[in-house]
Amino acid sequence: MQAQVLSAATLALWARNHSVMREAIDATLHTERAVVKTSAMRNTLHLLAAEDYSLYIRALCASRLRHMRQVMARYGSISAAEANAIRDAAVAALAEGPLLKREVQQRVLAGRCLSSASKKFFQLGWWGVVRQAIVEGHLCYGPERGAQTALICTDAWLGKQKEWDEREAQQEFLRRYLRAYGPATLRDFAYWSGFSIAEARPVWESLRSEMMEVACSAATGALLAADWKALHSASLRAPAVRLLPNFDAYLLGHADKSHLLDARHYKRVFRSAGWISPVVLVDGRISAVWSHVVRGKCLAITVEPLAKLTRPIRALTEEEAAQLGAFLGLQASVKFAR
Repeated sequence: MQAQVLSAATLALWARNHSVMREAIDATLHTERAVVKTSAMRNTLHLLAAEDYSLYIRALCASRLRHMRQVMARYGSISAAEANAIRDAAVAALAEGPLLKREVQQRVLAGRCLSSASKKFFQLGWWGVVRQAIVEGHLCYGPERGAQTALICTDAWLGKQKEWDEREAQQEFLRRYLRAYGPATLRDFAYWSGFSIAEARPVWESLRSEMMEVACSAATGALLAADWKALHSASLRAPAVRLLPNFDAYLLGHADKSHLLDARHYKRVFRSAGWISPVVLVDGRISAVWSHVVRGKCLAITVEPLAKLTRPIRALTEEEAAQLGAFLGLQASVKFAR
């Protein structure tokens, strides 16, 4: 689950299971440690099942290290040896317990003789000195400290991790993708994963024998052949209405968004600076965007339709809003904008 904003990830979990409780999500993440937060697809923060952590890390690692080195090259002659030394220092700084990212940064850079180019690179953004250690799976996000989440050594937080062969990890990574987002194309897989097309193609081709092509409107896409029977015989309640939060993973599975909304509405949802609006889904397509404010114990939701919403769809939207309010411990009200 995309977790750039943790509150949005919590709502995304609720959207898929209305019986889940916020306390259970917190316990799963911080007490049971069955879910872990780390950087994953597209170099963005995600919640992953802890048992899958090493799978995602191994599948993504080579691609993300290549990208990191390309960025390093823009800042001058920062060597792989220098980057490895910074990684080792970051891991060593966390060996005695969790630290906030700024604390790791201060400890690692203090007293180190770095060139101006190197120092500038390692001070970049929120990644800083922990970039390579997170990419390689040595560090992840662990306990909360006030409003922030501390970094911690992965083995200390999750225990010993399964070791994956890179090719096997990437193949399983693609299977998981197709099971969640198929039918899809090579371009979709590259977009979702953050791979370049050149990196994605050999993984895609290595799994050809497990795929089948199916028609989707005017296009074709690949499914896992093993999933065809279940999908072909599936029946869903219609209409199905869901409220999805900002950055929901459902909206990030495909490069082509035409199955989600008409092109004229694209920028209402996929906005500048990577911002993705909360949306109302009706039978899998985006029918509206929504926003909310909390006033005391009231959750005031405003729905802005992209096209006319029928009375039954509005009623189902209000039902979803009421359940969202209950999840948050608030009384929900809905206003439909023109």
